[in-house]
Amino acid sequence: MSARMRTPVSTYRLQITPEFDLFEAARRLPYLHDLGVDWVYLSPILASEPGSQHGYDVVAFDHVDPERGGAEGLAALSAEARRLGMGVLVDIVPNHVGVATPSEDPWWWDVLKLGRESEHATAFDVDWAAGDGKILIPVVGDGDEAAIRVEGGEIRYHDQRFPMAPGTTTHEEQHYRLVNWHEADDNLNYRRFFAVNTLAAVRVEDPEVFAETHVEVRRWFDEGLVDGLRVDHPDGLRDPKRYLDDLAALTGGAYVLVEKILEPGESLPTDWATQGTTGYDVLGLVDRVLTDPAGQEPLDALEAKLRGGEIHWPSFVYARKLEVANGILHSEVRRIVREVRHLDDSVPEAALDEAVANLLAAFPVYRSYLPEGRVHLDQAFETARTHTQHVDPRAFDVLERLLSDPWTQPARRFQQTSGMVMAKGVEDCAFYRWSRLTSLNEVGGDPSVFSVDVDDFHHAMTLRQRDWPHAMTTLSTHDTKRGEDVRARITTLAEIPAEWEAALGRLLELAPVPDPGFGSLLWQAVLGAWTPEHLPDLPQRLHGYAEKAMREAGDRTTWTEPDEEYEAAVHAAVDALFASEDVRQVLTDLTARIDEPGRSNSLAAKLVAITAPGVPDVYQGSELWETSLVDPDNRRPVDFDHRAAVLAGEEGDDAVDKLHVTTTALRLRRDRPELFTAYAPVVASGPAAGHVLAFDRGGAITVVTRLPIGLAAAGGWGDTALELPPGRWHDVLTGATTDGRLADLLATHPVALLVREDA
Repeated sequence: MSARMRTPVSTYRLQITPEFDLFEAARRLPYLHDLGVDWVYLSPILASEPGSQHGYDVVAFDHVDPERGGAEGLAALSAEARRLGMGVLVDIVPNHVGVATPSEDPWWWDVLKLGRESEHATAFDVDWAAGDGKILIPVVGDGDEAAIRVEGGEIRYHDQRFPMAPGTTTHEEQHYRLVNWHEADDNLNYRRFFAVNTLAAVRVEDPEVFAETHVEVRRWFDEGLVDGLRVDHPDGLRDPKRYLDDLAALTGGAYVLVEKILEPGESLPTDWATQGTTGYDVLGLVDRVLTDPAGQEPLDALEAKLRGGEIHWPSFVYARKLEVANGILHSEVRRIVREVRHLDDSVPEAALDEAVANLLAAFPVYRSYLPEGRVHLDQAFETARTHTQHVDPRAFDVLERLLSDPWTQPARRFQQTSGMVMAKGVEDCAFYRWSRLTSLNEVGGDPSVFSVDVDDFHHAMTLRQRDWPHAMTTLSTHDTKRGEDVRARITTLAEIPAEWEAALGRLLELAPVPDPGFGSLLWQAVLGAWTPEHLPDLPQRLHGYAEKAMREAGDRTTWTEPDEEYEAAVHAAVDALFASEDVRQVLTDLTARIDEPGRSNSLAAKLVAITAPGVPDVYQGSELWETSLVDPDNRRPVDFDHRAAVLAGEEGDDAVDKLHVTTTALRLRRDRPELFTAYAPVVASGPAAGHVLAFDRGGAITVVTRLPIGLAAAGGWGDTALELPPGRWHDVLTGATTDGRLADLLATHPVALLVREDA
């Protein structure tokens, strides 16, 4: 760690958009400071596609997006942050650029115009030979080739524009070829972000490309505008470790986080120049320590009944990933095979193709970083061989030799590809086809891991405090499938599986959908996002969620080939929620049952996330209820005027308790850092000891309720008490002194944050 590295105590993520630009963000910093936030954390701010709401489609690396406030906006925000003593963390996108509008990306335009003679040709990861010297651009609709025309010295396809090489007059003479969109699956010859054709990968492993793609980032640090970086999708990079080393050299060893998803049991490489991940690993633990393990068996049985049979998660995931490898990402498989055959052509292409696809499907984590992660590669070979008895065994022999050597092109390419297949097959497909308890279907989590007990949670946090004390902790992000309070409400169903089954049965009877398993996923989303005084835009939001969820599931309808009849039935079920008194009554009754326990879970998760080892991030707006569903729903504008008024005591809000917990914990962490330097479990004794999670951070003790429905059913806390360290302790949330008796301590809130009165 750099001697001069500045490390955040906490962060607050803002989505910077053309409507909420850097100037507007600067105006909101006093509120964030009052809330207790230490650093502001910005979504990508480099120039991006016109009108982009997320900024991950960067089109130029040499300036801040004018639509987002430009250099002046960043200077204003940085100056205001400095005035308030706050730091600035910025999200950067090293893996890819936006090419949806070629004229907006000067590098891509130049490569299309000049081909391999372009000075930027080496910046893009293109297999020129596979396209007969041309880049294949899959934009043409079925039977629509006649719409390609020459006009105004450019190639046009409808409203899309492409450059012409000097001295040419026809489409056929260009360094690219506009092809049918279906060709992306098998024949695309440039690497992308996942399966997004409009995001072309760049080769930051080339020192020249690294330097050119980081000129603006370098300026931020040279001029002291920015203090740290969040690196998007490092798994797409050729060599993440080397990239992070290069970044550390560029920034002088600044604070850097990586958006890296770790599977259960997987560890982040310790030799990376990073302070840790962006926190999905902790999110999964927080949700699961609040999940009742007794719900697993009945919810398994319900899922099997809805789906017409049991789902074996590992086999299910393998099949989904294989569909992706043989489908939308088959062009990546073919590229690996081509690179293998450059080195060894002793095995037929078809056998290698099938073997590579199955290896990708079998890979147990997002990727390896050879020689680190070799055990995962060995495991993938063992699994793939058992799944493909019919494949020529020589194919695996050749692949094992080449993919185990970190210096071969196929090995490096395979490592870049395995994460794509995992993301598309699991997060973006399997998560929508399994609905046992959807609060567990979250980015970075394994839905088959139902819960973790208190001891396992303590063990994980002890290791985190030791190894990654400055990694990020999060509950909601721009990528979460469900906001933190949606998940907190759904988590309650593990405590009342029989009541949930009865309510779901009635809902499916009143508003039938063709696939009852999907119906379960849909109604859990409704339950999580529902409030009796539902927002005016909730119908629109739920229809948007339903469309995305069923098309991502991809088993009954898809983005490219929608099944109108199936989709109409699902949308009719959503409409029934707002049109049918009977449907609404079922939901209202269920909501009444889970509302208070859901609030308890919400406050518990928030307090744990803010006070546990790591750097807590508050996603924009989540100091009040965060009932967003999957993007773009979770990137909606936030009413900061209202939040500031609630914080100041000038307006009321149903979530005022959550705001109180959030601001109290954030302020304590910022103002009393010496209380958060260790981690030790705090033990409880008594009849309800299993319903409390408590830990001492070195002077600040977090106490939260878990499994609140079961606690109430058992008659409450009784004489259950915490074994507190010596001293007089009081709860900073209420000001009340405590002797550790939970019935008194948690009488006002289901959570408490204790400090010594003499501290």
